[in-house]
Amino acid sequence: MYTKKYKSRNIRGKLKVCRYLRANPATKRVVPNTKAFTLANLRQMTDRYSAVYIKPDIGSMGIGIFKLTSTGTGYTLYSTSKRKQSVVHFSTRQAVYKHINKKKGTGKLIIQKAILLDTVDGKPYDIRAMVQRKPGKSWVCTGYLVKVGKPDRIVTNYYQGGKIFTLAKWMGKKGWKGSLAHAREQELSQTALTISKTLSKRRSGMHEMGIDFAYDQQERLWVLEVNSNHPQFYPLRKLDRAAFQKMKDYARSYGRNDA
Repeated sequence: MYTKKYKSRNIRGKLKVCRYLRANPATKRVVPNTKAFTLANLRQMTDRYSAVYIKPDIGSMGIGIFKLTSTGTGYTLYSTSKRKQSVVHFSTRQAVYKHINKKKGTGKLIIQKAILLDTVDGKPYDIRAMVQRKPGKSWVCTGYLVKVGKPDRIVTNYYQGGKIFTLAKWMGKKGWKGSLAHAREQELSQTALTISKTLSKRRSGMHEMGIDFAYDQQERLWVLEVNSNHPQFYPLRKLDRAAFQKMKDYARSYGRNDA
């Protein structure tokens, strides 16, 4: 686990972040239903949803993530390890629960409603918004990167074989131009700023967040995760030098000297 060596405090735990955001009417709508990983919660969530994600409460880079889908006769569990994805079938949820507990190690897990992601070029994607503030200043959305996964993978992460697009390239491929492109960017920016203000009221001393958004296939916006412990933006250094440099300038102001 990365140890932070600069002054920007973080909120540890995806479940805690979801609870904070769901407690605010301004952000509740964009947060998928999320619970602690217990057998009772697994049963409740799979009764309600045809697919769920099971993730480390503290983790990154798409490591240790499971996707569970109901098949009618049982359950199919997809999992990631390094850049490989495996599939196992189970007849009961109790068997799924026991299997995951053997695999997960000592860390806590969460269960989250699976969002049926929108696609670009037939591939699922999500959007990382970097939100930062200089000491004593207001939050600013400093830029974006779009993570495009492989068609058959359960994660879009760069470390799991995904590709990175700029916001402009993503919008171009979606055919979003003019006022529609502007409206999309405004929606992302305003929601990111609302999230950053909501969470920073809960934890003082925060200066950066990497907020992962997704659109579903009805083009509704969701927030999948908020990373406030060293969110990475270095893949932009060659794709969008201006955005990368802006993020670096903000990062240096609170003592961060890497990307």
